[in-house]
Amino acid sequence: MVKKFDAKNYLVAPGKKVTLKEWDPDERRLSSGDKALDTQALATLSEQIDKLQDMLFAGHQHKVLLVLQGMDTSGKDGTIRHVFNSVDPLGVRVASFKAPSEEELDHDYLWRVHSRVPGKGEIVIFNRSHYEDVLIVPVHDWITQEECERRYQHINEFEKLLSDSGTIIIKCFLYISKDEQKKRLEERLADPEKRWKFRLGDLGERKLWKKYILAYESALAATSTKNAPWYVIPADSKTERNLIISSLLAEALVNLKMKYPEAEEDLSGVVVE
Repeated sequence: MVKKFDAKNYLVAPGKKVTLKEWDPDERRLSSGDKALDTQALATLSEQIDKLQDMLFAGHQHKVLLVLQGMDTSGKDGTIRHVFNSVDPLGVRVASFKAPSEEELDHDYLWRVHSRVPGKGEIVIFNRSHYEDVLIVPVHDWITQEECERRYQHINEFEKLLSDSGTIIIKCFLYISKDEQKKRLEERLADPEKRWKFRLGDLGERKLWKKYILAYESALAATSTKNAPWYVIPADSKTERNLIISSLLAEALVNLKMKYPEAEEDLSGVVVE
């Protein structure tokens, strides 16, 4: 059984300065340390999400956007596999954002994002997101700080539009330590079945760790809002990470207080022969 969950433990309070040293990437509030118990807890949450997602799809009213953002190896793919393990793929969609194409570069940076947000009855998971354009870009000095500040405002306005049109937004920063990233990169390099994920460029990005931390602190502080909050997810433990995000999603869906819709036709007296 999952320990008592309080989303406020992970919330980036809107309008507050963010110092990531105040969070522990190896914190264990929810996991018990017993693998069997934690596996069962995660399975229970996944089954709950499945039932709630079924009502979401049937009701065709609400929309849910789950944003997963984090350093290389922070576990975005693993989160999707484990959190949605029991969920019917009907009504769930993953959108991954890699380096923009030539066509995408010919438009504003949010152009490619808007067409991939959830429609009514959908849960959409962003594996990376529009936040790449206020993280990677400033870290490499491809835009000025002034332009970055403008983009924060653009993003807040974009997310307000989504929220105003009925989208529930949950943004998760998967926070791992530099030591944990080193361990995971070494595992990729050593395992022939994982080596395909390894890129030499990952080592170059790793050298920019401090700049990325500063970029994340700035972005989290500027774009955590009441209707589109950020949560800092301790991600050194994959189990802890999965339990937290599952709990966040389940709580958000429960709070919608959904019910299955009534039949569109009068079915009284109908007999199936």
